[in-house]
Amino acid sequence: MSQVTYILERAQQGDPKAAEELLPLVYEELRRLAAHRLAGERSQQTLQPTALVHEAWLKISGDEQRAWNGRQHFFAAAAEAMRRILVDRARRRLAVKRGAGQPGLDANEIEIPAPAPDEQLLDVSDALEKFAAVDARKAELVKLRYFVGMTFEEAAAALGIAVPTAKEWWTYSRAWLRVAISGQKPTPPV
Repeated sequence: MSQVTYILERAQQGDPKAAEELLPLVYEELRRLAAHRLAGERSQQTLQPTALVHEAWLKISGDEQRAWNGRQHFFAAAAEAMRRILVDRARRRLAVKRGAGQPGLDANEIEIPAPAPDEQLLDVSDALEKFAAVDARKAELVKLRYFVGMTFEEAAAALGIAVPTAKEWWTYSRAWLRVAISGQKPTPPV
């Protein structure tokens, strides 16, 4: 049993010091994952990996005692927290970009560029929520790979599946999400 798993079990049993001991153990891994995820963001990104990790930690630790069922559940919660932070930031930036209450322009008078990274992030997030209702385990893999930047090996370990299974799930999930984002109706998983 890893030290992280041991501390997570202590936290689940109500040990108040467990959360304090957990952060130093997972901090570097969370920061590395956040840095990998933010490396793919646009160059004007103001959120730094350290800030993303801190915001995610605040979300997953919260005021109430959080119970994680092992390492997989903890990193899935961290991935979801990072996803929500990035999606919320993208929504705020798009609101400002779209005028945030300013009078609209006539669409015939302006050129429409390709979708911005923020819009793409929101499209993926919306499609992912629909996908989670269809297949929650595969959706977790997408969160770990797309929003956290885990490798197949890391995501497979976090989910407790084999690497080839993770690759199969990834291929299916990407296809499902691509169809959903394009506006077509995806087929249910096999």
